[in-house]
Formats: sequence, C-alpha cells, structure tokens
Amino acid sequence: MSVPETLVLQVPFRLVKRGGRKEMHLPPDAHLRRDADDALVRALARAFRWKRLLDRGAFSTVSDLAGHEKIALSYVARILRLTLLAPDIVEAILDGRHGPEVSLAKLQEGFPDEWGAQRILLGFATVTVH
Repeated sequence: MSVPETLVLQVPFRLVKRGGRKEMHLPPDAHLRRDADDALVRALARAFRWKRLLDRGAFSTVSDLAGHEKIALSYVARILRLTLLAPDIVEAILDGRHGPEVSLAKLQEGFPDEWGAQRILLGFATVTVH
C-alpha cells in the first residue's frame, strides 16, 4: 500500500468579515464541538455566584456587592444579567456548543429577556415556515 504525497481535504465554509476581522462560517448542518469560551464561562460562574449571594442576603444591594468586590457597579450589573439567559443556552455555553456569535462582549451589549427571542438572536433556534 502506497501513501499519496498529497492529501486533499475539502471543508465547506465561507469567510465573513466582522469588525475588521474575518470569521469562518460552517454550513448549518455542521456539528462541531468547540472548546468552551473561558472568559464567558468565568463570567457565567461569577454571575451565578453573585446572584446566590444576593438571594441569600449576603448583600442587600448590587451596589453593596460591587463595593465589596471592588468592581464597577455597571460591570457587576452587566455580568449579573447573564443569569437571565435561558438554561439551555447556559448549558450550551458551558459545553462549548455555541456559535461564534455568542461571546461575552456580544452578551454584554444586551439580549432579550424572553428565552425564545434569546434563542433566535443567539442562533439556538431555527425559524420554520410551513
């Protein structure tokens, strides 16, 4: 058995420019496991820890929490908002099953409160037309 000198590998994708950089977009039916986004996972962990502290009464206000953590109130508020994500979206982020459009920066820009709208905005739902 001989080994070919050249191996040709075809991967269907398209390049999309976003904010001065290029991203590779795979076809919708491509199911690749990505590594979890460390910054986003840390932010989610922090958000749920802070929410637990507030729920348990360790801090009476978000401002008190921000002061204790020595972090700007606006940042604490943006990170706490991550606790409003749909549970399946949080699970997908932790498992690395999310697309490139889901990032900490994107989520800090804002997202809808309604879980169905979140799924559509973040690429977790497909709209079917009958």
